[in-house]
Amino acid sequence: MRTLLSVIAIGVEVTLILTLAGLSRGVLDDMATRSRGTGADILIRPPDSSGFTFSLTMKQGIVGKVRTMPHVAMATGAYVKQIDSFNSITGINLDEFNAMSGGLKFLKGRPFQGPDDLVVDEVFARQHHLQPGSPIEFAHSWKVSGIVEQGKLSRTFADIGVLQELFSAHDEVSVIYVKLDDPANTNAVIASLEKELPTYKVISMDEFVSLFSTNSVPYIEAFTHVVTGVAVLIGFLVVCLSMYTAVLERTREIGILKALGASPGYIIGILMRETIMLALTGAALGILMTYGTRSLMAIFAPSMPQEIVTDWYPTAVGIALGGSIVGALYPGLRAARQDAIEALAYD
Repeated sequence: MRTLLSVIAIGVEVTLILTLAGLSRGVLDDMATRSRGTGADILIRPPDSSGFTFSLTMKQGIVGKVRTMPHVAMATGAYVKQIDSFNSITGINLDEFNAMSGGLKFLKGRPFQGPDDLVVDEVFARQHHLQPGSPIEFAHSWKVSGIVEQGKLSRTFADIGVLQELFSAHDEVSVIYVKLDDPANTNAVIASLEKELPTYKVISMDEFVSLFSTNSVPYIEAFTHVVTGVAVLIGFLVVCLSMYTAVLERTREIGILKALGASPGYIIGILMRETIMLALTGAALGILMTYGTRSLMAIFAPSMPQEIVTDWYPTAVGIALGGSIVGALYPGLRAARQDAIEALAYD
């Protein structure tokens, strides 16, 4: 039972690390995929914009100016209303957005028509148990008019004019998406736009998508380190307790081995081999459990996809192995220092 619990605890340690890494990568990759789904080559954002947030706005009239630029095939503005840390509504001109992105693919229902119509993607609909006609309170009393395939910019869409009116953002947009006649002209058009709009943030879609990595989001990296530290502590304490208990239970056996001439190194080697087997078995169990956590996330939090991060396997196994070995050092040294006569007399 002690061995089983130790293996499970090490498995939980590995699962914590792999699940966090998988969630971080899955969420960021999903955001990058949805950004590419716009079909745009360039983004224009208001001055002082940073990262990949859309909290600031600019005048919608800039869209018309951008459309007159050389090599610009199409431009459309979007107004993003942030609801909370993870949710927002994107206001779009549906005809313009469809022309640029290739079109929203409706799985159920129809496009928005009335002022309270909201179009949601399949992930958002599954998470909130929505169907066409379902009411939803989302910073406003909406009615779901349609459900679309995921992967195009946002999880929720409304008419841009309705959203601007509703949140007093008349003739304002959060971002302008620009599609070129040839992507090879991207750098030249960016240079022209920066000259024409000197204070605005002009960035290629490729550069914007590159921001969606754990290295570009400091709090994710810091949080990963914290969780990894907690996981290592769990593994260390469990293995230390398990091996210490094992040494106490096997005191007489250790005494017999030492009486037969076993060296301290031989005694430590026995415990270390057992520790390594515990760590490797627990790591294998932890890797298997990440498939379970991915299934649970898909059911209970579909908007936060979890990837299976195979490149993290060596790191997670190494962390589990290192923490386990360190946890077994004190019990191993204690066993090696035991006096053979006292050990044989131990009851």
